[in-house]
Amino acid sequence: MIDRLATRLAAAALRLPPARTRRVTLSRDIPVRVRDGVPLRTDHYAPDLPDTPTVLIRTPYGRGGPMRLLGRIVAERGYHVVIQSCRGTFGSGGTFAPLVHEREDGFDTLDWLRRQPWWSGAFGMFGASYQGFVQWALAADAGEELRAMVAVATASGTRDSTYAGESFALDTVLTWAELLQAQTVPWLARQWELKRGQPRLVAALAHLPLAEADRVATGVTVPFFQEWLRHHTPDADYWRTRVFGDRIAEVHAPVAMVSGWHDIFLPAQLRDFVALRAAGVRPRLTVGPWTHGSPGLLLAALRDGLDHLDEHLAGRRPGPRTGTGPTTPVRVHVGGAGGGWRDLPDWPPPSVPIPWHLHPDGGLSPAAPVPSAPDGFHYDPADPTPSLGGPLLVAQRAGPVDNRPVEARPDVLTFTSVPLDVPVEVIGPVRAEIHLRSELSHLDVFVRLCDVDRRGRSWNVCDGLVRVAPDRFPADATGVVRVPVETWPTAHRFAAGHRLRVQVSGGAHPRYARNPGTGEPLGAAVTLRAGWREVLHDPQCPSAVVLPIMPPVTQLSVGRKNPS
Repeated sequence: MIDRLATRLAAAALRLPPARTRRVTLSRDIPVRVRDGVPLRTDHYAPDLPDTPTVLIRTPYGRGGPMRLLGRIVAERGYHVVIQSCRGTFGSGGTFAPLVHEREDGFDTLDWLRRQPWWSGAFGMFGASYQGFVQWALAADAGEELRAMVAVATASGTRDSTYAGESFALDTVLTWAELLQAQTVPWLARQWELKRGQPRLVAALAHLPLAEADRVATGVTVPFFQEWLRHHTPDADYWRTRVFGDRIAEVHAPVAMVSGWHDIFLPAQLRDFVALRAAGVRPRLTVGPWTHGSPGLLLAALRDGLDHLDEHLAGRRPGPRTGTGPTTPVRVHVGGAGGGWRDLPDWPPPSVPIPWHLHPDGGLSPAAPVPSAPDGFHYDPADPTPSLGGPLLVAQRAGPVDNRPVEARPDVLTFTSVPLDVPVEVIGPVRAEIHLRSELSHLDVFVRLCDVDRRGRSWNVCDGLVRVAPDRFPADATGVVRVPVETWPTAHRFAAGHRLRVQVSGGAHPRYARNPGTGEPLGAAVTLRAGWREVLHDPQCPSAVVLPIMPPVTQLSVGRKNPS
C-alpha cells in the first residue's frame, strides 16, 4: 500500500502519463543463475496486463529505494520490469569487477527472460551511468528482441572519460570507488561520514602515491582502482574487453540519449550519437543544463525514456510530449542569457568555426594575432591549480560556478574579450590550440572557456585538459610545443555586454590527477617538480580557442586590450 501511494504521488509530482494499471505484483530476490553458476539477485514487477514487453535494468547500486519506485512507475505504464543487481553487489554472488562480466551476465539474463511464461519476445533497456554501460555491453548481441534503449549520462566508450586527454580522472574514479565501498557499510555510519564532509576521501584525493589513495579513502585496497592506475596507456590490452564502442554499428535498436552539458560522460556519449547516425540508425538526443546525477537530468530521463519506450517497445502512438525530449532528432538547452531549448536537425549542427585568438595584455579576439611577447606562469604540483565546478561525479559540486577565486591565482592565465556588441551563440564541439614552451617536458595544459557577466562574475562554460609528454607532442627547433585541446562540447549564448574569457593553466586538481612533472608512472609518482612555462600568441604561434558560432555570423568585437 505504501509503495502504491508513493508511486501515485511521485507520478503526479513528475507529471507523468497516466498509469495503464495499478495492479503490479513484485517478486523479490529471484536468483537468476548465469553460466558459471553465480546467482544474480533480481526483482520482477509484473503488471496485470496481457502480452506485455519487458524493461531490463541491471545496476550495481541496489534494488531498493529509488529503484523500487522506478520499477513500479514503469510497470504501471504497461511493462514487465526486471531490476537485477550486478555481480558482487546487493546480494548477487561473485565479485564486482567493473565492466568484466556485464556482457556475459547480461546475455545470460536475457536467456533467462526468454524462458519466462510472461515473456512477450520484446524488451528494452533503461539506465543511467554504469546502468548504461551494461546496456552497451549487451546491445550488440541482443538481436531483434531488443526494441529500445534509454541511455542516460553514459557511453559505450568506457575508457574515454577515465583518461580524458590521457590524464587520469582522479576525482571521478576515486569518488566512485569510495561510493561503491560505502554501499557495504551500515547506513548510520555512512551518514556520519557524509556529515563530516568525507574527510578520508578528501585526504585521499591529495595523497601520493596514488596507488595508496584507495586505501586512504576506503580502508581497503580496491582492485579496479589499482588496475586503472597500471593500465592507463591508450594501447593497453586490459581495456580491449572492457569497452563496447567497437560494436556500436551492430546495434540497430532505437536509442534515446539524455545527458547534461556538465556531465562527465558527455563527449563520449555524443561520439556514440554520431557513430549511430553514421551506421544508419536514428537515435534521439536531449542535452540539458544538467550535471551527472542532478534531479533535472533524472526527471528528463524518466519522461523522455517513457515516451521512447511507449513508441518503440510498446508500439503506442506517442501523445503530447510530457518532457523536454526532442521532436526532431536533437534537442539541446542553450545556456546563458536569452538561451532556452532548441530543436536541431542533427549533432553537431551546422556552424561556422571561428578562432578567438589570445592577444597580449590578456586580450581575446577573433582578430589575427599580433607580434607579442609570450605570457608565462609557474606551475607547482605541490600546490596544484584547483578544479572548480565543471563536469564532476558529485552533482552538488559540479556545473557552472564563479571562477574568480581560481582566476586570481598566479598560475592561471586569463584572456578576456571586450564587452560584446551583439550576442554570440556557440553550439557544438569546442577546441583550442595552445603554443607553449616549458622547462619541463612532462606537463598538463588545461583550457577553460568562461562567460563574464556585467558584474564581473566568470562562469565556466566548457573546458578540457591534455597531458603532454615528449613522445606525444614533440617540441620544434625553438622548443615550442603545439598542444591541441578538445574541450567538452557546449551550447551557450554569450549575451550583449558580456565578455568571453579563456583560462590557460597547468591543471585542475583533483578533477584530474596532478602531473608531477617527472614522467614517473601514474600510480607510483611521489617526486614533484615545479616549472615555468610560456604561452605564445604571435602570428607564428597563434594560440586560440575555436568556437562553433551559429549563423548568421555577425560582426564581432575585435578589441585587443584586456578590459578587466
